Amino acid sequence: MVNTISQRIAQYLEKAGLIQRDIDNTYLDLPINDEDSLLPLQAASVSYRIAVGADTGKKVFTLQTMQAKDPDHLGQLAKIAGFSLHAGVFADADQPEKLERLCRYIARPAISEKRLSLTTTGNVRYELKTPYSNGTTHVFFSPIDFISKLAALVPPPRLNLTRFYGVFAPNANVRAEVTASQRGKNSPRLAEHLKDSDKPYQARSMSWAQRLKRVFNIDITICEACTKANVKIIACITEPAVIQKILWHLDKQDSPITANSCRAPPLIESKQITTDDYVIQRDFNFGA
Repeated sequence: MVNTISQRIAQYLEKAGLIQRDIDNTYLDLPINDEDSLLPLQAASVSYRIAVGADTGKKVFTLQTMQAKDPDHLGQLAKIAGFSLHAGVFADADQPEKLERLCRYIARPAISEKRLSLTTTGNVRYELKTPYSNGTTHVFFSPIDFISKLAALVPPPRLNLTRFYGVFAPNANVRAEVTASQRGKNSPRLAEHLKDSDKPYQARSMSWAQRLKRVFNIDITICEACTKANVKIIACITEPAVIQKILWHLDKQDSPITANSCRAPPLIESKQITTDDYVIQRDFNFGA
């Protein structure tokens, strides 16, 4: 059955012009951007073909052994030419609901259409399956922005979104020795913890400062004035009111202090002394 399914799908893709057949194998024939030199290498890598040299495009030399004929070796799972079929997943002819559910699972989209709706203003509203840590339950997009978000979910040709290979793979035996968190198999922290404690082991994640330096090469521990690594993170403030007070206080300290301008002394009018029957005038001119 798996052989029949794989042949029919391959014939359809070949008629559509999406695959190319040769004696050894079938491979995808997708357009390659000439500006990206890695795409031809990636295409040859996943299809086990020679990427450079005189034999470019030919299959690499491989050694194969006899396949296991013991049915218990694979159990209920059958694999042929990249196609897999599990005998435990089936639907009888009189079970249309189960068949429909199976077809919906196979043809499921990137997002759930049940949690997708349009608002009265024409925006796209998507309900999250699990709320974010800050309590967000719905997100809103314009139609164009929503299409761009869907386009970002499409994996590149020939490759999935996983980018860790070799020693950085999740199940690599030496991953714990080459990563800062020492996670993975054969972790020395895990072995030491299990020896001394009965509590479950929790690997320590990198701080945001370490991630900024590792990913974007931004080191926030270096002082801009003295260029020394003497800056330490003492707190993480997320409250907007507290952040606004701190910024207002810093702006107040940075503003220059200006003294008030000097002013002239006040003008004092001449005093006149009055008595009961006469007035003494100080500026009397006797020569008048």
